Amino acid sequence: MTKPLASQNRGITARLLDQPYLLLILAPLFWGGNGFAAKLVLGEIDPFLLLATRCLGATLFILPFAWPHLRQDWPIIRRYWPLLMAYGAIGYALFNVFLYVGLQTTTVVNSSIEQAALPMMILGANFIVFRVRARALQITGVVIAILGVILTATHGDPGRLLTLDINIGDAFVIIACLTYMVYTLALKFRPEVHLMSFLGVAFSGAALMGLLTLQLFGGGLGQFANLAHASPKVWAVITYVMIFPSMFSQVFYARGVELLGANRAAPSHNLIPVFGTLLSVLLIGERLELYHYLAAAIIIGGIVLAEWAARRK
Repeated sequence: MTKPLASQNRGITARLLDQPYLLLILAPLFWGGNGFAAKLVLGEIDPFLLLATRCLGATLFILPFAWPHLRQDWPIIRRYWPLLMAYGAIGYALFNVFLYVGLQTTTVVNSSIEQAALPMMILGANFIVFRVRARALQITGVVIAILGVILTATHGDPGRLLTLDINIGDAFVIIACLTYMVYTLALKFRPEVHLMSFLGVAFSGAALMGLLTLQLFGGGLGQFANLAHASPKVWAVITYVMIFPSMFSQVFYARGVELLGANRAAPSHNLIPVFGTLLSVLLIGERLELYHYLAAAIIIGGIVLAEWAARRK
């Protein structure tokens, strides 16, 4: 007898959440579209308004799914709610507001390279804070993957790194990476609640932080009135960032860290600029050159090497 559709769907979801490598491919795929989407509406929407709308919309989107789990986990949530909300304020809101502000004045090349440093930041911080040693082959794999990222970000000409201008936008992107590094390491202390409970409370913290940054730095909450005149492109970008990089990427990455650990999950960040490049090719018609294929092969090779080293006993 055929199972009810709802039961089948729950089975599919459960199986998906038990596939860490697939999750750690989908998460950077959606994240790769985040910076690209923000660039699409550069000058059409204030970055603080984009962040606040994204965080508030993502919270309203996820709460109906999280509600049954929030009720079940309420005794733990009541005890740890400041920590749970801090995850969202730091890892979701602050990371994205620094990224969006940075993208106002820095290049995609700079942003991609700086975000590619995340695995090294996480490996180093794990060693400093938790005394988790990284094998030489792990570090080699991460370095190889970063070389592929640089090849992608510089359009096959790494010599362009020598002529990059350093500006305040680069500093904001680096700060964004540092905030996400803190978030990733802090997942080690995540209270034992259902993933949807975690995200429901964390997104609420992100929404509050988004509203606070808009009030303090983005002209006030009255800026929401500007959305009444927003173009369809702006609304499409808002819809995308509030669902895919906000909800799905966070679910998939948090679950990947839970299954594999922070060090083994970190190299997946190197896929973010690769996917960003591919989205540019597909959506705005940029040509796919030979170096794209070469860089993708290098990055995948580096991630495989780092993962293989992590699994060695």
